[in-house]
Amino acid sequence: MTRIAAIVERAIGLDGGPANAVVNFSGHTVSLVAVITDVIRDGRPMTGVAFDSIGRFAQSGILRDRMIPRVLAADPAALLDAAGRIDPAAVSACALRDEKPGGHGDRAAAAGALELACWDLNAKLNDEPAYLTIARYFGREPAHVVAVYAAGGYYHPAGDRDRLRTEMRGYLDLGYDAVKMKIGGAPLPEDLARIEAVIDIVGDGGRVAVDANGRFDRAEATRWAAALSPYGLRWYEEPGDPLDYELNRAVTAGYDGAVATGENLFSVPDVTNLVRYGGMRPGRDVFQMDPGLSYGLCEYARMLDVLEAHGFERRFAFPHGGHLINLHVVAGLGLGGCESYPGVFAPFGGYGDACAVTEGRIAPTDAPGFGLEQKAGLAEPIAELVADLTA
Repeated sequence: MTRIAAIVERAIGLDGGPANAVVNFSGHTVSLVAVITDVIRDGRPMTGVAFDSIGRFAQSGILRDRMIPRVLAADPAALLDAAGRIDPAAVSACALRDEKPGGHGDRAAAAGALELACWDLNAKLNDEPAYLTIARYFGREPAHVVAVYAAGGYYHPAGDRDRLRTEMRGYLDLGYDAVKMKIGGAPLPEDLARIEAVIDIVGDGGRVAVDANGRFDRAEATRWAAALSPYGLRWYEEPGDPLDYELNRAVTAGYDGAVATGENLFSVPDVTNLVRYGGMRPGRDVFQMDPGLSYGLCEYARMLDVLEAHGFERRFAFPHGGHLINLHVVAGLGLGGCESYPGVFAPFGGYGDACAVTEGRIAPTDAPGFGLEQKAGLAEPIAELVADLTA
């Protein structure tokens, strides 16, 4: 029987400070979580590691004051599956005990980090990459190679179109064949010129997505949709507030291209409301919910069930986040593709050096778990965190 011996969290800052139309990330942090067990291999306790994804801030207080104490105080047998391994769903349910329904914000990301660490742990106990553990659990055929696009095009204090061209050309040189850039942080004519510069580098508007990060009200969202329409873009992402389903419906009603949203929806009820009221169109629009921000993988799988029950296909799911954890989620659940941050949000964004991109596709490595320990810049804080647990 596997037993959780300790859990620890540490807030890790992001390197650099790019900005989108709404947020400057220079002060942002991420919660890195480690779950240590009483199982000893090669003289060391088996440990699962994960984080809460990028873009929200660390949830140190929620984890340390509420969730971790609940899990550590639980009957160890109540946290196990039938095989005697740690059950991520049981751990999540324990962490959320006595929490009222609703309020899906930072709490959802705190629970997501803790639950995902359990998936990393179980994959390591199986001595296999996490995507195989995930596929087996959910009865899916794993995809050993998945489509991936490079996300960037942020606003920088000294940024200009030459810098943007150089950045996007660099992504193509790395093996990506599709990119995403930010809009809404500059006047419409200036951003259209930025889009044209990127299309000129990439060669096709259908390989360029744009992301407004919820910047616009309804009038601006639809005005920008009209201006974007001639470019034939891959998608127009998060034009307005993620919970303003009427705004999203107004955009999809007048925009022939794909709309993408969902990265700031954290629960099954949120996603249910999006498909009921947000005007999302099967076979066209894209869903970007992120397990690390929405209670973890089990809740995310229930979100996929909602999509499929309403006539949407999981191949239109492209999780937000741009990191190794979601690469394994995409491969394990057979989703449409994965975001990547090759140039921003270190040490969490992007993939390890062993994950080579070829013609816009990438394969997870054979490293046990999510392979976070193989990623440059992330291996060091993980080693420090685990050392704190085992000291």
